Amino acid sequence: MSTLFPLLLATIVGFTHAFEVDHLLAVSNIVTRRKSVWASVKDGIFWGLGHTSTIMIVGILMIVVRVAITQRTFGYFEACVGLMLVVLGGHRLWKGWRHNAHAHDHHHPHDEPDGHGLAYGVGLVHGLAGSGTLVLLVMTQLRSSWEGIVYLFIFGLGSIAGMLVASGVFSLPFSKKIQQLKPLRMGLTLLSSVLCMGFGMKVIWINLM
Repeated sequence: MSTLFPLLLATIVGFTHAFEVDHLLAVSNIVTRRKSVWASVKDGIFWGLGHTSTIMIVGILMIVVRVAITQRTFGYFEACVGLMLVVLGGHRLWKGWRHNAHAHDHHHPHDEPDGHGLAYGVGLVHGLAGSGTLVLLVMTQLRSSWEGIVYLFIFGLGSIAGMLVASGVFSLPFSKKIQQLKPLRMGLTLLSSVLCMGFGMKVIWINLM
């Protein structure tokens, strides 16, 4: 029972973890490319898969291989996440400007190709943020390496489910009906991008200054 409870709790913790501010800002920025809820939901799933991949790799290195990673190193990881948010927001602003600049020449569908590599890559980088604290917590609470890896895996499944829900919800303002309201669409995209960049710069400052 003492082992079962933290494993069950991992699902809830993973689900709520997906709703942290930096995660929501990143996924909201990603889904501004979409006008299909299903495409946005798949972005959320791929974000979760990338996030889980990094956490599992870090977990195996620290729990099984016993590689020591310092807190300072994880601070640099956090700064990398901040840099990614700045680049993500800036790129989205540039894409939005480019789309609007050429809109008068010919029709450009706002929805981008269905590839989800961006979402997976963002999830990979995001997995670096907080992974050290999570793994250390698991190492102190669970007795065996096997239990620790299972906990991280279940945590990952919870985060996938959480981001699936979050991406679906955040995609609603960018549905096909809203796409017809160009000023509103542009305003939402601008807001998402600026917030993403601002929070990213804050993360960089906190971890490097």
